[in-house]
Amino acid sequence: MRTPVAVLALGLTLAIGTPTAWALTRPEPAAGVPVVAALAAPTTAPAPTVTPLPVDRLPEVTARPAVPLAAPVVVPPVRLSLPARGIEAPVDPVGVEPEGEMTLPADVDRVGWYSYGPVPGAAEGAAVLAGHVDDVEQGLGALAPLREAQPGDEVVVEAADGTTTRWTVTGRETLDKPGVPLGELFARTGAPRLVLITCGGPFDADLRTYRDNVVVVAEPTP
Repeated sequence: MRTPVAVLALGLTLAIGTPTAWALTRPEPAAGVPVVAALAAPTTAPAPTVTPLPVDRLPEVTARPAVPLAAPVVVPPVRLSLPARGIEAPVDPVGVEPEGEMTLPADVDRVGWYSYGPVPGAAEGAAVLAGHVDDVEQGLGALAPLREAQPGDEVVVEAADGTTTRWTVTGRETLDKPGVPLGELFARTGAPRLVLITCGGPFDADLRTYRDNVVVVAEPTP
């Protein structure tokens, strides 16, 4: 299993193009709950009820099957929708580049799901979807409108088996790439969250990348 350390260079590969017209009119750098706070928000699920054992009886021995348990079946996401912002994009499972960056689809109209982390709809942890904001030849990417996402926006993720999970945006923040909290963004534990990432901020012509990342966090819709 990969760890969040494997994506330390995430911010260096989320843009491969040159600045386009959308960057000339930038929205406010943040909306709603700050990213770190949104990711740390506790789940609203009630605590399990514990029934105490009688004081004169020891706990029963737990028996386990001798054969290994089958690995749980993971159904990958195949489509992302954020209707209020006009986002509709196919999703591909991705991994990590040899240099340690999260792999992104070369086609800017497609979005990558970090397959070493939770799947959208898992009981805990942050499911991460990311994509290029633009490309010099392909133009604007599917996730370019993320910079305008607002708290309350609905996000829908469709899985390969036809099921869908629905999410509500709680916060959007534009973060300087060295300051992106990778440990929280790629956490495998904690309350279930959906994290959407693309590039933003001014374009650095020398490095041929954008200075910032636009990060949107959503929680399961009740």
